[in-house]
Amino acid sequence: MGRVTERRRVLRIRDGAVSTRPDTLVAEEPLEIRLGGRPLAITMRTPGDDFALAAGFLVSEGVVSRAEDVANIVYCAGATADGSNTYNVVDVQLAPGVPLPDITLERNVYTTSSCGLCGKASLDAVRTTTRWPIADTPPVRVTADLLAALPDRLRAAQRVFDRTGGLHAAALFSPEGELLDLREDVGRHNAVDKLIGRALRNGRLPLSRTILLVSGRASFELAQKAVMAGLPLLAAVSAPSSLAVDLAAETGLTLVGFLRGGSMNVYAGEQRIDVRTGAMAGGPAR
Repeated sequence: MGRVTERRRVLRIRDGAVSTRPDTLVAEEPLEIRLGGRPLAITMRTPGDDFALAAGFLVSEGVVSRAEDVANIVYCAGATADGSNTYNVVDVQLAPGVPLPDITLERNVYTTSSCGLCGKASLDAVRTTTRWPIADTPPVRVTADLLAALPDRLRAAQRVFDRTGGLHAAALFSPEGELLDLREDVGRHNAVDKLIGRALRNGRLPLSRTILLVSGRASFELAQKAVMAGLPLLAAVSAPSSLAVDLAAETGLTLVGFLRGGSMNVYAGEQRIDVRTGAMAGGPAR
């Protein structure tokens, strides 16, 4: 899948000078996720890593937890009236013995690139029980200085952002600060699903020795995805929501927001952050 960017003609005005030029835009297209041939969800995403996105979505929903739970993922041919394949519909076949979730009209969700699972019937429906409680994971402890260095490492690896300026990024780091994987997408929740889906397909779940960093805010949904993947620490360069903080406190997730320069706010799980090993530059967190 190569439709990550598209070119459009724009009228450019700079200091009173007017010109026309081509501009590179991030692609945004719908992806329908089917489960056993039945529609499950539609998300607006940047094409690419679609199978990983679908797998990660199913991890977040508590449907699968191992690579062996998924028998096959395919693009659906004949997705349009004329029978052509748009590569915008994927069908996931679960392995024998893996129970199908209840797929009802109330359960079907439309997810946008900005808000994720806003169509959930209730908050309780989102509070899926994780198969890897964070309290049971190996201890992870990182320095504040190490966390402060991660946004620059993420930004340096954002190849498509450099061309479009219009993508969110999510990255997995080791407790030592090594960049393990990075995905970009027009939707921050899609970028996280692509990371988790790739980990599932590579047999690397739970991600209990991993740090998740996102380029935007930390919503409840992103905190939930981190918990469902067994991640002990979620950091965001922008603000968390109140529900994200509540979920982090309930589950033991370490939640860091406003991670910019040498500043950060730790909203939950402060026991994993070691502030004694180095002074933080950049002033207090806001």
